[in-house]
Amino acid sequence: MTEVIRGGQVVSRVGSVLRALSTSPTHGLTTAEIAGATGLSRPTVHRLLAALLAEGFVDREASDARWHVGPELYLLGTLAADRYDVTELARESVRALAELTGESAFFSARRGDETICLMREDGSFPIRSFVLYEGVRFPLGVASAGLAVLAYLPEDEMMRYTADDRLVERFGPRHSGASIRNRIAVTRNTGYALNPGLILEGSWGMGATVFDAAGRPAYALSLTGVESRFRPERHQELGALLLQHAHLVTQRLKSATRA
Repeated sequence: MTEVIRGGQVVSRVGSVLRALSTSPTHGLTTAEIAGATGLSRPTVHRLLAALLAEGFVDREASDARWHVGPELYLLGTLAADRYDVTELARESVRALAELTGESAFFSARRGDETICLMREDGSFPIRSFVLYEGVRFPLGVASAGLAVLAYLPEDEMMRYTADDRLVERFGPRHSGASIRNRIAVTRNTGYALNPGLILEGSWGMGATVFDAAGRPAYALSLTGVESRFRPERHQELGALLLQHAHLVTQRLKSATRA
């Protein structure tokens, strides 16, 4: 029996397909990979992709049958950039963090229950972590950027989000609600978030919250690198730089809003 998809369900499923594709802008994804990422059946994903292809929202490489975001999304994105692009306000600080620390520096934005990496700048240290890159999404509480944002949400909102163990199946037992709340307490004490290799062993990160003009935790600056570069004796130095530049970007956002 043919599956019937209506109304808001269609929009939700199209959104999940496009978000899945956005996580692999260079190499694209197969139909099966998109189905796995979205939890949708392969026939449903294929029907949605065929409709999106006809409208130019996705593209497909004939050589390997991999799907990519399409040209129409680029055109729409350029129109939306004037209103929503805040990366220019963070670019100077991201570059400064990379230059001052030698690590890879990032600017991420909150979107619902996730953070999405908007900008990456690599420092001079030759060994790098590639867990975080432009376009990648992580749930709040995962990676230092998501932990930094989650730590400064209103208490009731944070508690609701960490009331269950929703992240354990995908990211392991150290992402239980109780474990995340413990890391939030440390983050609030130091001012910056620390990810001690919880996503990929040996790949560490630190992050600081950037607040929007209304004072909401909407963005984060972060640094990632190999464990040997994030020894405890360096945490205070890196944390101070992150907090300094997070404050600068927050002030730029407020000034841009007033203007």
